Amino acid sequence: MDTFHIVLVEPQIPQNTGNIGRLCVATDSILHLIHPLGFSVEQKELKRAGLDYWQNLQVYEWQNLKEFWEKHPINERHFFFSTKAKKLYYQADFSQGGFLYFGREDRGLDSSLAESARAYRLPMVKGIRSVNLATSVGAALYEGLRQLGSYKQWEH
Repeated sequence: MDTFHIVLVEPQIPQNTGNIGRLCVATDSILHLIHPLGFSVEQKELKRAGLDYWQNLQVYEWQNLKEFWEKHPINERHFFFSTKAKKLYYQADFSQGGFLYFGREDRGLDSSLAESARAYRLPMVKGIRSVNLATSVGAALYEGLRQLGSYKQWEH
C-alpha cells in the first residue's frame, strides 16, 4: 500500500478539515470524509483553510463507516486515534502505510474503535483533554511518513 489515507469520521469544524486537506496534498495522502459532516464541503471556511491546494486534493466522501469498510475492509493497516487509547502512536507499525482514523472534534471515535487493540494516542500532560484534530493528524501522519521513509524524496 505504502501511502496514507486519512479517515475523518464525522468532522464538525470546516477549518480543521481544510487544514487536514492541505496536509494531505503536502504529503501525497488521500482524505476520506465519513458523513454526517458538520459543514458543507462547499463552505468558504473549508476552502480558505485548504488555501489553493483544495483542487489538488484526493478526497472521497462516504455516507457512513459501513459503506467505507465495504470498500476498505479493516485489517492490520487500519489505525484508530483516540485520547482513550492505551498505546502511544509511535508504537504503531506504519511501515506499509495505511488508514489513519480520527473522530469528530467534540467526542472522538466510537468507544469500540477508540479502545480497540489497534488504537493509539498522542502523549499529553495530565489534565489536558485533547489537542486540535489537525495537530493530531499531522503528528500521526508524519510519524507514519518517517517510518515509511517516503519523505526522503521530498527533501530539498
